Amino acid sequence: MDVNNFSQQIEELRSRVRGIWQRTATQPNSQQELIIAAFDELQMVLEELLAASEELEITRARAERERQRYQELFDFAPDGYLVTNTVGKILEVNYAAATMFSVRQKYLVGKPLILFIAQEHRQIFNSLINNSQQIQDCIIDLKPQLSTSFPASVRVSPVYDSQEKLLGWRWLLRNITEAKQAQERVAKRTVEMAKANQQLQDEITERKQAESQLLHLAFHDVLTGLPNRALFMNRLEDAVNYSQRHSDYLFAVLFLDLDRFKVINDSLGHTLGDQLLLTVAQRLQESLRSIDMAARLGGDEFIILLVGIKDVLEVVTVVERIQKNLALPEVLDGHEVSTTASIGIALSITGCEQPEDYLRDADIAMYRAKAQGRACYEIFNTDMHIQAMAHLQLLNELRRAIELQEFRVYYQPIVSLSRGKITGFEALLRWLHPKHGIVLPEYFMSTAQETGLIILIEQWLLPEACSQIQQWQEQFSSSCGDLAECPLTISVNLCTTRFSEENLVSHINKVLQDTGLAAPNLTLEITEGVIMENHDKAIIRLKELRNLGIKLAIDDFGTGYSSLGRLHHFPINQLKIDRSFVSGDIIDHGNLDIVQTIITLAHKLGVDVTAEGVETVEQLAMLKKLNCEYGQGYFFSHPLDSSQAAALIMANPQW
Repeated sequence: MDVNNFSQQIEELRSRVRGIWQRTATQPNSQQELIIAAFDELQMVLEELLAASEELEITRARAERERQRYQELFDFAPDGYLVTNTVGKILEVNYAAATMFSVRQKYLVGKPLILFIAQEHRQIFNSLINNSQQIQDCIIDLKPQLSTSFPASVRVSPVYDSQEKLLGWRWLLRNITEAKQAQERVAKRTVEMAKANQQLQDEITERKQAESQLLHLAFHDVLTGLPNRALFMNRLEDAVNYSQRHSDYLFAVLFLDLDRFKVINDSLGHTLGDQLLLTVAQRLQESLRSIDMAARLGGDEFIILLVGIKDVLEVVTVVERIQKNLALPEVLDGHEVSTTASIGIALSITGCEQPEDYLRDADIAMYRAKAQGRACYEIFNTDMHIQAMAHLQLLNELRRAIELQEFRVYYQPIVSLSRGKITGFEALLRWLHPKHGIVLPEYFMSTAQETGLIILIEQWLLPEACSQIQQWQEQFSSSCGDLAECPLTISVNLCTTRFSEENLVSHINKVLQDTGLAAPNLTLEITEGVIMENHDKAIIRLKELRNLGIKLAIDDFGTGYSSLGRLHHFPINQLKIDRSFVSGDIIDHGNLDIVQTIITLAHKLGVDVTAEGVETVEQLAMLKKLNCEYGQGYFFSHPLDSSQAAALIMANPQW
């Protein structure tokens, strides 16, 4: 009986009781009273039952609402819910589950759930429903009808009756395709991030290595790997500071310049020159203690710091060991090469306050050692500093002299000994110093050559001399008959640096064009050393100059180290005998034999000879007897300025 029927019957009974009560109300008696009382009690019970019925109705309505709410939650839940019996047949299913399986809800009821499980995961399904009756979680692939399978997370929980008997299973299904894809994307991104992180770590490592390399390059020489000037000065500064705090601490700075490295580099090539520098660097390190430092300044210059030394004798011992190791022969590409070094030494006992001062002093001492010859060393003293300051002052004054055009050309006659007439002049450089007057080249030429200023000077001197000789030729050719037949020539000295210049030939050609001087009237004088040091290149350069039509002379012949066997290879026109063989008594000390040999050799080679330093009539007579073509010296004339030389040409002297 449902609640509605129960309420209706209660109401009918209540009506009958009231009818009975009304009929018996007119016949009151004891029995009647009892009946009335019974009916009153019955009425109360009925009223209670009615109240209970109403409460039951309310409860039923509430339960219906809860059931409806549950059904809605069940039907419209985003995840799939279904209920199966113990063997996996579907009893209930919600809309989300039906959507997963691509089947309508009503068609799913009664179907085995295993039909919608991917073939490869059905064993897992069987394991779930046959496993111990507990909540279980897993991931399996579901296979909808007419569609591809997809991964789903599954939670299975058992359903029991009141006697704890298993009735079936509740299934919670959740499509994790997007989650799995997201997980895969995350995993992929994680791998990418790990790869990117590894790449970043590699880049950081590379950057650190690059920074380390840059730091190494910043403080080390690229070729030899030795410390460079910057690192050396840092170490030297530490040594200076320490010595200032500890008076008994001694150190020394060595400045090394390889002897004749340029000759080796030019003759064997820069590649073998670099190999030699590597060998030198290695031998320097082998000659030192681990606490000492060898560094490369650049080119063929090296510096060494000796720390914690006992006395000067220990420094000298190290220097001699270095010289001995450097002198050992080394085979480079089949060539046996050895070298020595000029070494300057600056000791900490000099008490300089700045590291740069020690390096400067060692440099000064090195130049003093180089002036003494190969494989020499010098210890710095204050006199050297004074001389270095004087050298610096001279250098500054030379630069100013070039800028202010303080140089002058003086002309010394060159005389034909057979005719006794002037045939030309040698252009000699003089410096008109604002304080000291005329300064001869021997006081400044070595400095000009060392610093390269000689290039600027000679670039000025050549056109000046050529222009002057051409002017005299035009001025005196009509008044001096000899000049018309034998034009004046001008001889100009060419230094080592100028001889090696690439644009030398084009520069000389331009000077000839600008001044109008005929090429045969110009003679370039080159020393033996310039030619012999550059042998093969010198031949090429000499031929280029000869092709211009100018004449070439070897100056100061006999004082250098010419190989007489190779002399005939050089396309020269003239030899100039050095004044040391001519001046004084030409017969003394075997000079006559030397002069005679040079003249004979020159004539065999088909070149003329000019004797320098002719000072007496006896010397002139002897040179004429030896058939020497030309003479030059104080016997004929001292060097003259342009106006004095012009006057001499006008005088047209005869010797």
